[in-house]
Amino acid sequence: MEFFKYTRTFNFMGKSKFALVFSIFLVLSSLVLLATKGLNYGVDFAGGTIVQVKYDTTAPINNMREKLKTNEIFANASITEFGSPDEVVIRMKTTTGDVSVDIGDITREALQGTGNFEVRRVDIVGPTVGAELKEKGIMSMLLAMMGILIYVAFRFEWRFAVASIIALVHDVSIALGAITLVGLDVNLDVLAALLTILGYSLNDTIIVFDRIREGVTTSKKTDLTAIVNESITRTLARTTLTSLTTFFVVFTLFMFGGEIIHPFAFTLLVGIVVGTYSSIFVASPTLIWFGFDVRNYHVKLAAKAKRETDKQRMRDQYESGVM
Repeated sequence: MEFFKYTRTFNFMGKSKFALVFSIFLVLSSLVLLATKGLNYGVDFAGGTIVQVKYDTTAPINNMREKLKTNEIFANASITEFGSPDEVVIRMKTTTGDVSVDIGDITREALQGTGNFEVRRVDIVGPTVGAELKEKGIMSMLLAMMGILIYVAFRFEWRFAVASIIALVHDVSIALGAITLVGLDVNLDVLAALLTILGYSLNDTIIVFDRIREGVTTSKKTDLTAIVNESITRTLARTTLTSLTTFFVVFTLFMFGGEIIHPFAFTLLVGIVVGTYSSIFVASPTLIWFGFDVRNYHVKLAAKAKRETDKQRMRDQYESGVM
């Protein structure tokens, strides 16, 4: 269903060179950030202990640090605010190694005299489990991309598949760069957001590719650039409405969902913007740069239709007893 009909076709591909330079700049900047600053792995992947503490008033962080120094379990622990001045998170890169030890009780004992507080959350992940989760997380990303490559190549053509993978790598790279830039902890929530970006961006790209294939099949034009511009223009209303609706929902989560959901929501916000951009200015121009030929595609369609007709004729002759 088309909500709007445009009286003219927008020349998106006329901006493709500028978009290419802009995309290369963003991706390279992200790679530089990843190489220099690196990802800040959370407890889920690096292993360690997180203790969330909430006070009745503003948390006395300096006093807490002095108190925790007296216990070797909290050696090199970091204390940061968690969404509000009265709530803090204590992060440690080590674990007690003893399942009978309640780190929550140890924290309560160590922080006695700092005020009225409650221990709201304790997360403990061993280094072996963290390394395994990180390995499986990377594997899940690679398998998702391989599955997408096979699916798009089967449904469309290999150039479409390669174009979609380039767009997905573009989106994930920029999302990781944004995560590194703001210093978010990379945990299972962020991994879930990255996988969601893959699905969201691919869905947007598939919608555009469907229109491009429809245009290539039905249009009398042989200029792929003109067909791509027409196809993107026809899907522009759908793309804009879907992206804005999703963006506003995720933005609401980011603003009011609490500190725990911030990394997930922030990653999705970046992914929605970049994914919408890449389906128009990365995936679609790649088809042109890869030399997709409309005439050859028509020849392949004609040959395929002829084979289907021949098969049907032979089937009809066999059923009628005429061979």
